[in-house]
Amino acid sequence: MSQKQHGNAPGRRRQGRAQPPPCPGEMRGGGGWGAGEATDDTQMAVLVAESLLERDGLDLPDVFARFQRWAAADPKDIGLQTEDVLTNGMPWDRAAAIHFQVNRRAAGNGSLMRASTAAVRFAAAGREVTMDAARRIAALTHGDRAAWEGTAIFHELVRAALGDADPLTALPDILAHVHPDHRDRYAGVLAADWHPDRATEFNGAVWPCLGSAVWCLRTTRCFEDALRAAVDLGGDTDTVAAVTGGLAGAYYGLDAIPVRWTQPLHVPLPGFGGRVLRLPDLLDLARRLACR
Repeated sequence: MSQKQHGNAPGRRRQGRAQPPPCPGEMRGGGGWGAGEATDDTQMAVLVAESLLERDGLDLPDVFARFQRWAAADPKDIGLQTEDVLTNGMPWDRAAAIHFQVNRRAAGNGSLMRASTAAVRFAAAGREVTMDAARRIAALTHGDRAAWEGTAIFHELVRAALGDADPLTALPDILAHVHPDHRDRYAGVLAADWHPDRATEFNGAVWPCLGSAVWCLRTTRCFEDALRAAVDLGGDTDTVAAVTGGLAGAYYGLDAIPVRWTQPLHVPLPGFGGRVLRLPDLLDLARRLACR
């Protein structure tokens, strides 16, 4: 996504725009990225995970401080809204709210994209706890409640999938626990007959991003096809794919992810001493999150 504003979705700052030649089903480097290199979505998800584990629970000031440290290190990709919130000099519990008061635009998908690790961590605690945690973490960077509710829905979908339930069947019950001001809009994009072509905003916004991820899960039959469908939608590709991957991973399990995709995977963490997490590190992180 360029810096142009699309509906309620803040733009993104990227280094490089060149696109690699198409190679269906394979990871390819290009546009400043290496093959298997994680973007800001996964980098921020890892920061959330490490805070949850090191602080033994949800420490919002600590999560925010880690985000700030990362943003100050000039990551290759960062949402413009997220960047502003993390660098505007306001304290952790006011920065996002002040951004929203000034800009009135804070319904981007930036809180949704990083939610997979917290969704795993809080799944065993039940619906109320996991949805509350989602909202609180989302509010660190997004002042619009629409972003909070979308992240809460994602958390609960992951909880259902990890509990061997069908997340799609669980949707009506999940929607009943969404704030009434946002329930109808989410019901629309999560309906069985909704298609990404019907989106009224660019998929950098939280509603069509979540709706597209659920559509990818609903209309395919394996992890690989769900991810291909997400990428083929275009737009804010890494985030739609990250959200789809979180849902499909919880639903199909680790063994469903192609090894040729996991082997080159690596997650640089700007601002954290040049650390780069690879597959064994990420598997250990996931195991520790699930065991808490």
